[in-house]
Amino acid sequence: MSNNARFVVFGEALTDFIREDGPHWRAVAGGSCWNVARVGARLGIATGFAGAVSMDTFGDEIATLSAEAGLDLRYLQRHARAPFLAMVTSKHPPQYFFIGDDSADLHFNPERLPAGWLDDAQIVHFGSISLYRQPLAARLLDTAAAVKAAGKRICFDPNYRALMDSGYRPILQRMVTLADYIKISDEDIAHLFPGVSEGDALAMLRSWAPQASILFTRGAAGMSLLTPTATVERGVYAVEVKDTVGAGDASMGGWMASLLTRPGAALSAHLDFAAATAAAACRHNGAYAPGWAEVEALIAEAGTKNDG
Repeated sequence: MSNNARFVVFGEALTDFIREDGPHWRAVAGGSCWNVARVGARLGIATGFAGAVSMDTFGDEIATLSAEAGLDLRYLQRHARAPFLAMVTSKHPPQYFFIGDDSADLHFNPERLPAGWLDDAQIVHFGSISLYRQPLAARLLDTAAAVKAAGKRICFDPNYRALMDSGYRPILQRMVTLADYIKISDEDIAHLFPGVSEGDALAMLRSWAPQASILFTRGAAGMSLLTPTATVERGVYAVEVKDTVGAGDASMGGWMASLLTRPGAALSAHLDFAAATAAAACRHNGAYAPGWAEVEALIAEAGTKNDG
C-alpha cells in the first residue's frame, strides 16, 4: 500500500534576504508555495513539497525545516546550482528583487517524483512566481494539465510578484481554468487586473472557472468564500499581530487541510478554519506554520468570547 502525499504543493522555496537597520540583513527561508506546504504538513495532512533547492547552506536550511514541519522529503529535489534568493530592500513599503537566473528551483524535474504520486494525491497546489520563471513554468503547466486530466483537484494562488508582467495573463487564465480552488487577495487583483474593480475581477475569474470555489482575502478587512451557489464572509480573528508575512499562505494551507480532513463541513466552517490559520500565523514573526490544535484553540477562544 502506497504512503504518498494526499496534498502535493508544486513551486518555489527560496531564501529571503531582508534589509534591517542600516547595513544589516537577515536571511529567512521562505517562498509562498513552500509556506503552503509546511502549513499543510503541520496541520496533519500528508504533504509533499515538489520543488528543488540548492545543495548549500541555504538549501540545507530549507530541507531541515521541511523535515521539522513533517513534509515528505521524497518530493524535495536538490541540485548543485545557485540558491534562489529574494532581496527585500524595504519592508515598508515592500520593495524587492530576485536573484536566480539559473538557480536550483528552475531544474525541478517532475519525472523524479515518487512512483504513483498522482494516484494518491487528492489536492495539488500551484502558484506564485514558479509559474512565471522558465523553464520551470512550462513544466508546471504541463503537470497541472496532467493532474486535471487524472481527475484530481487543483488549488491555485497567483500570489502576485513584481516579475509578473503582461505576459503572465495567459498563464493566469490557464491556471484559473484548471483550478477547483482559487485564493486571491485584494492586492493580487489590484496588480493583475489594473483598472478593474474587485467585483468585476471576481466576475471575470468566475467566467473562467464557473465551478471553482474562490477564497478572496482582504487583509485586516476579512475574507470571503465564494462558490457557484453561495457566498460566506467573515472578519479576521482578533489576535496580537507580530507579523503578517505568510498569512495568505497560511489561509490557503488551512483551507485545503479543512477540505481534506472534513469534506462535509459547512462552507462557513472551512472559511473559519482558513481565517484562524492565518490569524495563528500572524501571532509569530516570519512565515509561521501553526498546528491543528493551535488553530482549533483560536476558533474555540473566539467562540467563547462571542458567547460571552
